[in-house]
Amino acid sequence: MKMEEHAKHHTKNKQENHSIKFIICLLFLFSLLTIFHIQSFTSDSSSYSSSISKAFFPLWRRGVSSVKKQSTIMDSTVDKLRQSVTFLPLKDLRFSETAMTGNTWFMSSLNDTHDKNEAEYMYFPSEASQGRLLCLKGRDTKDGVKNSYALAWKESLPDSAVLLEGLTFVSDTYFNHDNLWHGVSAVAPFVRWSMKNGCLRPSRWVLFHWGELRFKTGSWLENLMQASFGDVKVEAFNKGDGPYCFEKALVMRHDTGEMGVENKLKVFDLLRCKGRKFCGFNQVRRRIDVNERGAPIIKFTLLMRRGSRSFKNATAVTEIFAKECAMVEGCRLDVVQSEDQSFCDQVRVMSNSDIVASPHGAQLTNMFFMDRNSNVMEFFPKGWLEYAGLGQYAHHWMANQSGMKHQGAWWDPNGKDCPNPKDELECFLFHKDGQVGHNETYFAEWTKKVLHQVRLNKLAEATKDQASVQQPAPNVCAC
Repeated sequence: MKMEEHAKHHTKNKQENHSIKFIICLLFLFSLLTIFHIQSFTSDSSSYSSSISKAFFPLWRRGVSSVKKQSTIMDSTVDKLRQSVTFLPLKDLRFSETAMTGNTWFMSSLNDTHDKNEAEYMYFPSEASQGRLLCLKGRDTKDGVKNSYALAWKESLPDSAVLLEGLTFVSDTYFNHDNLWHGVSAVAPFVRWSMKNGCLRPSRWVLFHWGELRFKTGSWLENLMQASFGDVKVEAFNKGDGPYCFEKALVMRHDTGEMGVENKLKVFDLLRCKGRKFCGFNQVRRRIDVNERGAPIIKFTLLMRRGSRSFKNATAVTEIFAKECAMVEGCRLDVVQSEDQSFCDQVRVMSNSDIVASPHGAQLTNMFFMDRNSNVMEFFPKGWLEYAGLGQYAHHWMANQSGMKHQGAWWDPNGKDCPNPKDELECFLFHKDGQVGHNETYFAEWTKKVLHQVRLNKLAEATKDQASVQQPAPNVCAC
């Protein structure tokens, strides 16, 4: 079966070459007939018959000989182009130290296209690739050096190449496609590119981590992409050894990269809308609910975790928030265990929340399903402020690019000290999965302040024309 498929694609390439030869031959013969026609009208009518045999047939023989020669030259040229296709390692170890900050190590010989305020990308075939297609070879899941890439013209694809038709999205991430935050950061630029290009949908995904092939995403990201693009398979390259070449391919290798804030907002507006529609929820901003006395309803969600970065005393923390919520008319507290929620459960919880308070973790990525200008409160274990680096601000960034208000964070000052404080990496790993304590006075005052701000905002919003505060339109790719 594999040999049949390879032969099929190889035959297809040959047929394309023969078509080109046939066209050249027709053009050449047409030229000959034109010349002969001109000669016939400029010759004496009495010598017309003899001119045919003397002028046309020698010219015909020379023409046929020339076509055969040109065909041989073309065959030789196509074969040389096919043999000249050079595969290079997907992962270039020369740039391992600058994989995130300088020259990327994924397809290192190729340059990105840079559009203002957009994520960097590569598209094939294009003027930049001189009309060549992208081809990939290898299925290694542990060493990106063993997988490779090349560019080839469609008429001279490598021997045994399998041509995959349609548009292919190729994503390489330094992190992974399983984690919610890293996963959505990797696919967001594809959503943005689609928005700019008539809402094009891919025929397949090809996923890499450090050039290592991946066959699936996490279930959360799978659902989000299904909501955005419909059912799209992740390519496993199981039709033989390849190589595999793509009729059209879009490659992203910098996550959101240089995408501007306004374009990020447009992406997350669309993802919010698509996610809500996928799960059967209202796709626009919730109206201002009020109680029987006209006070605005404030929906406060305490989003809990188990294990790493969970609250040491969840009961005490819940009581603090419940007490403060009870002091504000219209406030309703809901305590949710994040691990128990399906994708659509998470969409529902966030869509119905005005405030979410939660320890640092991937579950906070779901904040973009909240209405714009909703609020987030975040909590960290001891040691994160000193040793976690920029990664601890991931949800500040998510709030900024999805239109939320990050109301600050609390870093637990209490707990065990790192045994070797001079080694930052060792200390981060020591504190990474620690639990979060609580400070009743600080939590109470912080919660009171946030609730007061939200209440004032809702009162002000309730006086506006509701048509003026609907969720922003998700641009061209409307739900």
